[in-house]
Amino acid sequence: ELHVTATGQQFANHVDLILNEVQIAKKEIDRANSTKIRFGLPPIIGNYYFPPLTPRLMRHQLMPDLETYEHGSKELLKMLQHGDLDMALLGSLSPLKEARLKAQELARFPFQVIVGANHPLAKQSTVDFASLRNEQFIIPDTEFFHDQAFKQMCRRAHFRPHILYRTADIHVIKAMVSENLGITFLTSLAVGNGDNLKQLALSGPDQPIFHLSVAMRETEELTPRKQELWDLLTNN
Repeated sequence: ELHVTATGQQFANHVDLILNEVQIAKKEIDRANSTKIRFGLPPIIGNYYFPPLTPRLMRHQLMPDLETYEHGSKELLKMLQHGDLDMALLGSLSPLKEARLKAQELARFPFQVIVGANHPLAKQSTVDFASLRNEQFIIPDTEFFHDQAFKQMCRRAHFRPHILYRTADIHVIKAMVSENLGITFLTSLAVGNGDNLKQLALSGPDQPIFHLSVAMRETEELTPRKQELWDLLTNN
């Protein structure tokens, strides 16, 4: 029987980091002359934040260069760290500070309770989350940071939520909520004026915030086109 010593485990930890960096370096070098930009775009950000930016990107002829990958922010963060993406827009519950990543925050949005326009709660403008213990929730999948914020709120309110349905499709969530099949917990970014929904602010201090950032690896050597995209996003 073999046992790894503490010194050996310490060495193994560094080897894992080195091998990961070697793999990332190979991916970056293989794509160094590519005109494509592998760009991560979470569904909510892609549907509600990104579209107003596209006219500027089209004027700079950047849209044809984008090779977009749509996943939740958690999955996109892993892809970025492993060298599978060049750049990504990401959501997080705190300012994005990850080792070996360069990130710049672009905007912040509050989390809110969203109900149908004819729901009894629609008469209110704010709501105490603890008062929702008997409500049915329709919420995003676990790959969204919404799930982490939702669990945080449930722990604070000391109740186990009744979850009717989970899905990665925000349009489905909003459609079900508009039919009063349940209520949801979303960032205000995901709700537009044309939705048949009522947004309720959360009462009380220290409410979770959705932070929207653009990120890339610190080791990524930006091509002129990638630098142009970064500048357009960060100077918006």
